[in-house]
Amino acid sequence: MSSTQTFSVAVGQAETMILNMGPQHPSTHGVLRLILELDGERIVGARPDIGYLHSGIEKTGENRTYRQVLPYTDRMDYASANTNNLGYVLAVEKLLGIEVPLRAQYIRVIMAELSRVASHLLAIGTAVMDLSGLIGVILMYCFWEREKVLNLFEGVAGSRMTPSYFRIGGLVADLPEGWVEEARAFVRQFPRQLDDIEAIVTRNPIFLERTVGICRLSAEDAIAYGITGPTLRASGVRYDVRKAMPYSGYDRFDFEVPVGQNGDVYDRYLVRMAELRQSTRIIEQALNDLPDGPINADERKIVLPPKEELDTSMEALIHHFKLVTEGFHPPVGQVFMSVESSKGELGYYLVSDGGPRPYRFRVRTPSFAAVQVLPLIIKGHMLADVVAAIGSLDLVMGEVDR
Repeated sequence: MSSTQTFSVAVGQAETMILNMGPQHPSTHGVLRLILELDGERIVGARPDIGYLHSGIEKTGENRTYRQVLPYTDRMDYASANTNNLGYVLAVEKLLGIEVPLRAQYIRVIMAELSRVASHLLAIGTAVMDLSGLIGVILMYCFWEREKVLNLFEGVAGSRMTPSYFRIGGLVADLPEGWVEEARAFVRQFPRQLDDIEAIVTRNPIFLERTVGICRLSAEDAIAYGITGPTLRASGVRYDVRKAMPYSGYDRFDFEVPVGQNGDVYDRYLVRMAELRQSTRIIEQALNDLPDGPINADERKIVLPPKEELDTSMEALIHHFKLVTEGFHPPVGQVFMSVESSKGELGYYLVSDGGPRPYRFRVRTPSFAAVQVLPLIIKGHMLADVVAAIGSLDLVMGEVDR
């Protein structure tokens, strides 16, 4: 249905109008449709209509080997692909009962935090642009810094948005020469760029008018709806998977978990800005303390050896071929593994029947929960506030329509 198609519905003595906002509306980015019930310009009710980006990743994952599933996880939250990869490989490693070397853990943390930086920059830049063209230059600021992060991804994986750099048991390759120095140069200058963004946005009167007190979400409602990540923390709940259930060596790093007080659009912005600084802090510590050593677990039944270490005997080549084409066979069992993605708690549920493919592959994505809370936070607000609400939740429909 067109985003401009409307019709009226009589409710008691009043007459309300049904308006389709999206999927063509620019602020819904072509993949979210909201069916709004309006009394004038005030929201009376709303119903999200999802599925415009449906890809069937979960069911596809049950028909691929464990190694082949990895690139599909990139495509769920394409704004923060490394974190999606990390959650999946950790779940498979938990199923296998293996732990990767410390160097690989540190590199994974660096990549995950760089993904958080890239994702938050995209969220802030697009949200501010949707609210006001007068401060739309912030989108260019954010994209310029995000481009530097994507350059770092390209340096290690050859791909920018969907790197698939992690592997079950470790990494595809070690960091290339000069990469650490390039990453250090980025984290040194990035806080100054954040200062510039905040100088333009944080006390901007137009931005304050559009965000302060708008679309509040209480801590109780956030918990009841299963909201996590910056949206939950903006409502005053200090919950972060990296602190609550540390993984990949996060307990080795010193960082804070920013929280808000009012749970409105403005607090969600402030929390993400603060998280950008905390992620920079984590990356800097990981780069400074990066240990030497191997990048893959010593599990040749699972981890493919580098080309230069490949045994060329016929028996080894046959084993290598089977490992690539048939995959490995984890023990029978089930696991659930959560990580803190840029949107919130991202959980992977895997069931193994002992075969080379997951018997069940399900994902708990934070954007799916966030879509459900939209009707609650926009009710009673004006039509223009819907744009602010969508931007503040940082919805990525790829992980909703998985």
